Amino acid sequence: MCLLWIFFPFIFFFFFFFFFFFFSPETTIPICAKDISDDLMKEFAFLSGGRGKDKAWIITLPDNARFNEVPEEVVSKVLTYLTSVPSQHESDTKFILILDRRLDTWTSVKTTLQKIASFPGNLHLVMVLRPTGFFQRTFTDIGFRFSQEDFLLKLPVVMLSSVSDLLTYIDEQQLTPEFGGTLEYCHSEWVIFRTAIESFALTVKEIAQMLQSFGTELAETELPDDMYSIERILALRTEKYYQLKVRLISNSTTGFQPLLAQLPCQLLGQLHEMETAFDGFWEKHQLKMEQYLQLWKFEQSFQEVKSAIEFLMGQQAEVPDTGDSILQVKQRLKDLAHFDGMAQDLIGKAQVVILHGHQLAANHHYALNLICQQCNELRHHSDVLSDEIKRKQVRLQKTLDLHTRLQQALQCCDEGAYLLANQQMDKCQSKEGAQKALQDIEKFLENSSAYLNYDPQALHYDFESVLTSELKCQIQSVQVKLENVRSMFENRQSCFKKLLDKHVRPVQLVAPRPENPPRSKSPLFSPKHKNNILFFFLYFSHVINELIETERVYVEELFTVLTGYRAEMDNPAMLILMPPVLRNRKDVLFGNMPEIYDFHNKIFLHSLESCLGAPERVGFCFLDRREDFQMYEKYCQNKPRSESLWRQCSESTFFQECQRKLEHKLGLDSYLLKPVQRLTKYQLLLKELLKYSTSCDGVQELQEALVAMLDLLKSVNDSMHQISITGYDGDLSELGKVLMQGSFSVWTGHRKGPTKMKDLARFKPMQRHLFLYEKALVFCKKREEHGDGYDKTSSYSFKHFLKMNAVGITENVKGDHRKFEIWYSGREEVYVVQAQTVDLKMAWLNEIRKILFKQQELIKGTFDQFLHGIHSAAELFLFSHC
Repeated sequence: MCLLWIFFPFIFFFFFFFFFFFFSPETTIPICAKDISDDLMKEFAFLSGGRGKDKAWIITLPDNARFNEVPEEVVSKVLTYLTSVPSQHESDTKFILILDRRLDTWTSVKTTLQKIASFPGNLHLVMVLRPTGFFQRTFTDIGFRFSQEDFLLKLPVVMLSSVSDLLTYIDEQQLTPEFGGTLEYCHSEWVIFRTAIESFALTVKEIAQMLQSFGTELAETELPDDMYSIERILALRTEKYYQLKVRLISNSTTGFQPLLAQLPCQLLGQLHEMETAFDGFWEKHQLKMEQYLQLWKFEQSFQEVKSAIEFLMGQQAEVPDTGDSILQVKQRLKDLAHFDGMAQDLIGKAQVVILHGHQLAANHHYALNLICQQCNELRHHSDVLSDEIKRKQVRLQKTLDLHTRLQQALQCCDEGAYLLANQQMDKCQSKEGAQKALQDIEKFLENSSAYLNYDPQALHYDFESVLTSELKCQIQSVQVKLENVRSMFENRQSCFKKLLDKHVRPVQLVAPRPENPPRSKSPLFSPKHKNNILFFFLYFSHVINELIETERVYVEELFTVLTGYRAEMDNPAMLILMPPVLRNRKDVLFGNMPEIYDFHNKIFLHSLESCLGAPERVGFCFLDRREDFQMYEKYCQNKPRSESLWRQCSESTFFQECQRKLEHKLGLDSYLLKPVQRLTKYQLLLKELLKYSTSCDGVQELQEALVAMLDLLKSVNDSMHQISITGYDGDLSELGKVLMQGSFSVWTGHRKGPTKMKDLARFKPMQRHLFLYEKALVFCKKREEHGDGYDKTSSYSFKHFLKMNAVGITENVKGDHRKFEIWYSGREEVYVVQAQTVDLKMAWLNEIRKILFKQQELIKGTFDQFLHGIHSAAELFLFSHC
């Protein structure tokens, strides 16, 4: 907002016509009339305003009897002042001195000429009216004749005998009455006028300097970045303008009314023009400042709305326009509805900003192009945000319709399977029972025909715009399930119709065959009783459906926890409700739950759903992903830290608000336990499947899957114990994986060295908790549980460990079949270990033997490589010396 270019011409105009009118721009005036007013009032010299024929200014030294008493420096000061007055307006100013000495003596004339010898200006001519007395006139003529050369060298002197001789050099109108002229002159009035006009000039100069300072301040002051400070600066400048305006009017007129009346009309016009220019400058400056303030407010509003729209655009961009489940799609529609409400508010604010911009443009704002550009930009951002949210809402709504149809079809399948599973086959052996069951089936098929007869091609056509690979897989899996259910109903109908035909025809006794033909294995079941074939098939299908349905529920529950709790910990609006101890600790509270959710949602659930048409592949699903299930071990190891953090914050408003939004009846701690519960649920469902699949295809894989899940549970349990070990100096992970852990009675002994007193007391065993790692056997002492309620925990105090590469075992110890011996470094140390059961002992021995066998294989492989290297070196040596 640099306005100095407006202000400087005004300052120059004012300064030139008022300051320069009274003071020369080339010289600094050291003397003012006020400073020498007493000397001027002596009237020994005056400037009448008359001019000679050659335009030289006339300075008159009247006949003054006391002139010789005036000091020379006073004379010089007065003459300097008088010569400076016309020099302010003209360059190369010439002067004429009139020395009136008609009533004086030659001595006075000579003294006067000597005093004016150092005249401060361009002295053109000195005219002396010599004394009129006879003797003084004669002395003057004689004295001037003898001194003429000296005077002419310094001053151009002309001796005049009478006043009439002056008319030769000066017109009558330029002479004062005492010289016979007509020029009116009053010395006292002239002194008063000069004093007043110089005072007026000084006042005008001060005002000019203030205006110049004001203009410099406006030009050089940097405007701040906040609206309040800008408004304050504008108010202060406005106040200062009015102060200058008042001073300009009052100080330039008050006390100078008589003077102003004598000033030329040109100067008065220039004074008025100066005032008008100052007013015009201020109006332009004030307009610019007000427009700058308007632009600042507009840009601030523009940036706020634009940033809010961009932030909301980023938030809605994180919401996908599809979903893999009804709950997921509903949650995303809910999020979009929330974003849409925020977007409508922002669009309303944007419209207000755009309207403000149009008003500024209509008022001819100096930043018209910038304002129009920003209005268009804001309108574009608003349209893009609104269109993107609407597009996603349409796609998600259509996806929800598809999921709803698929869910209805799946629900219909479940209801049909439930109907078939709950039909009592023993009551259906009669005609009435079979008819009743057949009618129930036909009624169900009639009511469910809209869902059971879904056409996958029609679904693909109707929802082609929203189909993803995941949705296509779901449609395919639903279609497979529909075909299976329709096949089940057809088989059941056929069975009941055959029973009805059997009741219609007479019963014929048929002798039993001596041998049963060999049967092939059923891919689904191997019933022991023919009448229970259908029951086994239906129950097997029911267990598989339960496995898949509970898996879907599990995935949805994980999703709600991650979006409804974990994601809210990053929500700025919820930050105020979050306890300080909870901030930045979501990885502690939820562990690796996001990793578990991704695995089940993207991989394992789809694998299970593909088993609807091929139940024998259930075991393969678990075996193919057994390594992925190891992530549960990490989750369970973090569980104590998670529970401790939850206990500190369980009553916080943050969790209550999240639970209210999700409409959950149970708290977060119940959902944090879901992964552990799900891991246990798998082995129970696998056992149920094995119960009804004793001789079918895939039973071996089911058995292996069950063993794998049981091993996983054991590994998780062992790792949970491991994290409670205290006192170990080192990293336990360097010892390898925990293979087994348990409590034992232990006796110690030494082969060499003196017997220690404490060894004599080893008749009573030590209670030790042993951890078998791949590289070491760790001995710990179990500490009693401490704390109350939830804070009860167990810990294991580290005692010592044995490296497995130096361990040996003796399987049997006399006296007790539950004991075995572990010796170390060639029986330097011997430990007798007693298990609680023989089976537990054998399990430990088997694991230890496996470790020792692997070590032997590793050593053998290393030794073979060493021998091979020596053999190769020997051959190379012999070859080189042949």
